[in-house]
Amino acid sequence: MPRSTAAAKSDYCAFSGSARRGIAGPEIGVNSPAPEWRRADRGYEVGMERVRFDGWIAGVGMSAGPRLVVGHWVDSPFGAVTDVMVEHRDGRRVLLAPDPELGRFIAETYSFDEVRVVPTAMRRAGNAWTVTAGGLTLRFETGGRGALGGLLRLVPAPLAGRLSWVRLVDRPARLLRGVRTYGSAGNGRREWYAARDLHRITAASGELDGTDLGRLTVLDPPVRFGFGSAPRSPALVRVTTTVELPAPAG
Repeated sequence: MPRSTAAAKSDYCAFSGSARRGIAGPEIGVNSPAPEWRRADRGYEVGMERVRFDGWIAGVGMSAGPRLVVGHWVDSPFGAVTDVMVEHRDGRRVLLAPDPELGRFIAETYSFDEVRVVPTAMRRAGNAWTVTAGGLTLRFETGGRGALGGLLRLVPAPLAGRLSWVRLVDRPARLLRGVRTYGSAGNGRREWYAARDLHRITAASGELDGTDLGRLTVLDPPVRFGFGSAPRSPALVRVTTTVELPAPAG
């Protein structure tokens, strides 16, 4: 799996998800042709069955209506990238991705009404995080871990990443409305989340396509991108996401 540069691997770095190709924003359809990330000449093993995304997921609700889930991946098959999933008050689901291949991969794993390829970036200064993605600017601040974050930190990383452990903790995780750690994804895929830390998000603000997002609120109702939602209470979760792909035909 390709690795990002040493600087880009840092959880505290700033990077642009559009830097690889300088993409400026053509929209791609959810039913676009199959992605080419399996190709050996791109550095990926032909027929690989599992891909992993290691980084952070932030979930926030905003009083103006949108509910947002940000994936900040410091290590992934697509390099260091940030993507944003937005569900509007009317239920319209939009993906903001920095690269057509990443956009297709996510759209084939989750469900969206629209996919946009736009420049994205994530920057951190202490406990203040800023996300930009096309017409979106989202700023949020993190607080302490709380009891759940403390418990996640106690689980050894090798154990937290095992599928057997993830399936075991899926049942108690369901006590949090909408949250799942394991389930079926689109196109015959399976997906699971190995959470290793959690910080509360204490404040958020921003703008989307020229409209103020308002103040921070809960993710209610749960977002409908996949089999599970981010926690109802706004949080930043340290996580490794694994997507298992069906065996290629032939």
